[in-house]
Amino acid sequence: MSEDILINITPQETRVALILQGAVQELHIERTLSRGLAGNIYLGKVVRVLPGMQSAFIDIGLERAAFLHVADIWEARPHDGQNAPAIPIEKLLHDGQTITVQVIKDPIGTKGARLSTQISIAGRMLVYLPQDKHIGISQRIENEAERELLRSKVQALLPAEEKGGFIIRTMAEDASDSDLQMDVEYLRTTWATIIKQAKTKPAPTLLHQDLSLAQRVLRDFVSDQTATIQVDSRENFHMLQEFGAIYTPSVLPKLMHYRGERPLFDLYGVEEEIERALGRRVDLKSGGYLIVDQTEAMTTIDVNTGSFVNGRNFDDTIFKTNLEAAHAIARQLRLRNLGGIIILDFIDMESTEHRHAVLAELGKALQRDRTKISVSGFSTLGLVEMTRKRTRESLAHILCETCPACKGRGQVKTPRTVCYEILREVMREAKQFNPREFRILASQVVVDMFLEEESQHLAMLGDFIGKPVSLQVQSDYQQEQYDIILM
Repeated sequence: MSEDILINITPQETRVALILQGAVQELHIERTLSRGLAGNIYLGKVVRVLPGMQSAFIDIGLERAAFLHVADIWEARPHDGQNAPAIPIEKLLHDGQTITVQVIKDPIGTKGARLSTQISIAGRMLVYLPQDKHIGISQRIENEAERELLRSKVQALLPAEEKGGFIIRTMAEDASDSDLQMDVEYLRTTWATIIKQAKTKPAPTLLHQDLSLAQRVLRDFVSDQTATIQVDSRENFHMLQEFGAIYTPSVLPKLMHYRGERPLFDLYGVEEEIERALGRRVDLKSGGYLIVDQTEAMTTIDVNTGSFVNGRNFDDTIFKTNLEAAHAIARQLRLRNLGGIIILDFIDMESTEHRHAVLAELGKALQRDRTKISVSGFSTLGLVEMTRKRTRESLAHILCETCPACKGRGQVKTPRTVCYEILREVMREAKQFNPREFRILASQVVVDMFLEEESQHLAMLGDFIGKPVSLQVQSDYQQEQYDIILM
């Protein structure tokens, strides 16, 4: 099945949607103001060396000078198994010296960025270490035979003059030789460009910035199933053409500039899909539905039959709903980018055969997911437990914040509950103070409750404390919000 990739670019953000058979499968959002500096490579200038702290301040063109500790200077470390002591920073750096550095930690508060002189450039399947002739492998690849095979594969792809090394990432586990070769060539070309700029540009200057989301689409997202990559910005289309011509030439025939008058995301229904992806309920075509609840510890997905009654019998109805839910769940995980522990509560099935079939369908649907996933079978409680690696913030965390009305509970106290809280608070205040009058400031719905159904209780309280109690509507107050003024 072919898929289309849509890239919507505005000055404030870039949004990417992956479309398969007319349905949105993945959403990626990158906002201009929140792009970090980590991974960026700069040609910096040493502003000040501090021998007492074994550190230095480096000007890399930011508002504050960045911080470089001797432990993060590659040249200061013993290499090739040497046991020699580390070289002190004052013998390595001096004021005014130019130096190539990489940001390893973004600036926070009043602290500048943290730097390192050991450069690493991340690709899709490999990380290039131009200063360290070593081939490492991700610890997540546990099979020893597979580790040795990958090491020998990468070693065979390196030219004889290569002085750098590579770390093989988890994504390389199932990669072909051609995929690895493309990554090696991309990383070596990137490093050659950085070296060239470092020799010709003045310090401080940015030599290399981690790829933008649009560029990462060409590097990471495109597969054999990708039919088109549509970009709705002419300027960025030309930029992606230039990038692709150098680093991913095989992708260029799929790259298209969308010129339609109607917004690209509107044309494919992506905007509506984003709104639906922020809700708890996901309706299935059969009439069933999912309830998705995301918490700090885990995400739970509950399957319900809803109005679906078209099966031959009740068991058949449940089975068909669960099969459809398996595909919907796999899509929602990608669309919402849900990670960590995920608990799936399928509708209870008596048949072992039906359980195996639903698990098999779920596994098949999850194969399209590029993120590492582990799925267990049905537990004794009839739940399916799974994990999905967290690669970035979920869609809800990017687009939303905690509700100021309910403080993240997902529900608010009823007007009657708020009324009773106010009555208790007035009683408490009356025992401590002796004002002329109590004035209650509350939302319209709470004041209405006091004037109608709770008017008798409010009058009884006034008689009991011997003070008048007045009401005042505050239109900007939320349902749970109130104040008691002592007049």
